[in-house]
Amino acid sequence: MAQSMTGFGSALNEDFLVEIRSLNHRFIDISIKMPPSMNEHEIILRNIIKERFKRGRFDVSITFANNKTPVLKINKELAKEIYNAYRELQKEFSIGGEIGIEILTNYKDIIMEEIQEYKTENLLTAFQEALSDIETMRKREGDLLHDEMKKRVKLLMKMNDDVKKIADTEVVKWKDKFTDRLKLIIDERMIDHERIIQEAAIMADKLDISEELNRIENHLKQFLEVMNNDNSIGKKLEFILQEISREVNTIGYKSGDYAISTLVIEMKAEVEKIREQVQNIQ
Repeated sequence: MAQSMTGFGSALNEDFLVEIRSLNHRFIDISIKMPPSMNEHEIILRNIIKERFKRGRFDVSITFANNKTPVLKINKELAKEIYNAYRELQKEFSIGGEIGIEILTNYKDIIMEEIQEYKTENLLTAFQEALSDIETMRKREGDLLHDEMKKRVKLLMKMNDDVKKIADTEVVKWKDKFTDRLKLIIDERMIDHERIIQEAAIMADKLDISEELNRIENHLKQFLEVMNNDNSIGKKLEFILQEISREVNTIGYKSGDYAISTLVIEMKAEVEKIREQVQNIQ
């Protein structure tokens, strides 16, 4: 079943608060913000997301639970080395001035965050729970998109059938119209009906849209089949919509019938509405 790419999930335990947001993206894009002391787990967390999802942008926030304030400490050894280096520079080049605290503040490594104790198991558990939460929301949204797209696809099928019915009479209309115009110019007895039939056959070949209509019907059936798959389907649906749009444009180009042109405009509008919904499907 279709899965949306937008959602939110969170989980809290004794050590961590994990919050994850996902948005639309052509591929999979992951951003993780967490205390620097936990950076060693980033690759593992990224791989977990990639195993469970195929598309979307994921913004992950991991903080210590219960508003634990990180304990900061000064790397005095590093501060001493930096200070002495500046003093030596002053002596060697006879540079005046005072070496103040503002110089040391430019070095971020001087201030370190004391590593807090935590259980890696609690981190992974909270992370998986947050992902399950967001997956539930994405599936729920996906079900709504699935139902809405199914309605629009069935509407497109009906429009396609309506065009078929009109197209069956289009050549006859053209033949009658052409004959009526000839009657205004020459005597009816001088009209070569066999020639008119030949011209009608040539025009019928130019106006024939049966192949396009059949391809649209097949593409729509394929669209419904893909929608019912559990795997990543967004890109496949986008490709099928491109093919449908191409066939609809061809029909609009070939046909000069006002009723068909009106239906073509409506079909284009429906295809665009479906395309907007597909862009949010994994």
